[in-house]
Amino acid sequence: MTAVSEKAKQLRSVGRIVAPPPVHWVGDGFRVHGFLPHGPLNVERMSPFFLLDYNAKYNFPPSTNLLGVGPHPHRGFETVTIAYRGKVAHHDSRGGGGAIGEGDVQWMTAGSGLLHKEYHEEQFNREGGEFQMVQLWVNLPAKDKMTEPKYQAITNAEMGRFELPEGGYVEVIAGEYEDVKGPASTFSPVHLYNLKPKAGTSLTLSFPSHYTTAILAIEGSATLNGEKKLLTNNLVVFENDGEEFTVTADEDSVLLLMAGEPLNQPIAQYGPFLMNTNAEIAQAIDDFNQGKFGYLAD
Repeated sequence: MTAVSEKAKQLRSVGRIVAPPPVHWVGDGFRVHGFLPHGPLNVERMSPFFLLDYNAKYNFPPSTNLLGVGPHPHRGFETVTIAYRGKVAHHDSRGGGGAIGEGDVQWMTAGSGLLHKEYHEEQFNREGGEFQMVQLWVNLPAKDKMTEPKYQAITNAEMGRFELPEGGYVEVIAGEYEDVKGPASTFSPVHLYNLKPKAGTSLTLSFPSHYTTAILAIEGSATLNGEKKLLTNNLVVFENDGEEFTVTADEDSVLLLMAGEPLNQPIAQYGPFLMNTNAEIAQAIDDFNQGKFGYLAD
């Protein structure tokens, strides 16, 4: 009886399940559901994750105009772009950039500030096709907000991979799963996985109870803790009342898992700047206007 009670206390319960918010466009190349920060979820509650834009499957026709978002500044956080379908390219004013294809990740640390632009990779833009992407903003701890910008290009082949005994596997982008580590370096504890279980496969995940933990269903659907359903394109946020929870694939699925230690720091945000105080926001705007973020051609 005691063992059962202890196990029950450790179970992390399913919290809010959020249907995809209404679509909006970022530039002319990204048709996204903005789960964060303007959806129903509280940004302090979701720390260290601040923004979650999801470009659900969408077929772009061929175009002679390069689709995307032109040069714009960032300071104080990291952008993580995960390509599921299609190809996307990036360039920044510090010389970072390149193209990523299906299964790859771009992890850009804006830090003290840079300009960057994101757009459809040129061949994909000319030919068109199915496009599916996630962009996540990971906030930086206060002590690291002015760190030197950097860029991590992570190919699918570089990701950690754990084969699930019942079928399927887990791709580890950041953090670790069952002692398999991901290649991304982070400034605070962050776990980012693509769970790819086959239909009927169950897996148990465990994180410290205070970690923010969420799953976005990219493909397929799953049953959580044996009772709650997570449907395609929906996001679940777990409560902070335990450590372990179970995910059972109802069909072959792709599930993006995000877990991270909250930063517990003030948030001040204005457009592409994410800092701790309004004075830091004002300084970011001033630095941008003075050209301190560098130069990047359209």
